[in-house]
Amino acid sequence: MRCPNCQNEDTKVLDSRPIDEGDAIRRRRECEKCNFRFSTYEEIEILDLTVVKKDGRREMFSKEKLERAIRLPLDKRPHTDETFRRLLSAIEIEIQRKAKDGEIKSSEIGDIVMKKLKKADKVAYIRFAAVYRQFEDVDEFKEELKKL
Repeated sequence: MRCPNCQNEDTKVLDSRPIDEGDAIRRRRECEKCNFRFSTYEEIEILDLTVVKKDGRREMFSKEKLERAIRLPLDKRPHTDETFRRLLSAIEIEIQRKAKDGEIKSSEIGDIVMKKLKKADKVAYIRFAAVYRQFEDVDEFKEELKKL
């Protein structure tokens, strides 16, 4: 790992700690040249997963796309970076579990996101559901609210 201070490539790990319920590791490092201390964060990455879209197209899973889809309904809601990371990690793990033969339907991903958002933040859940379920009128929206 390159030092962010002097760009030296020789750094040593001082401490490693599991975070996000063991789904990631935080490493405290020190540069062997300038003694600058910094932290790195390692997390699980889903590899080689194909998403099957509603129209049958296939595309590679994109964590960035998932992250944007979750950030939007959480906009201006009370959450921390850590709670967001935990939510994202829980969703990714569930996606990995549900995938069969390296594929998962986009509708399954949407359902997973809805389930996890419902537990985490009901307002964000409704925001996401309004777009994901494409409510046609106010009555459909009211029905979803009643379920809460």
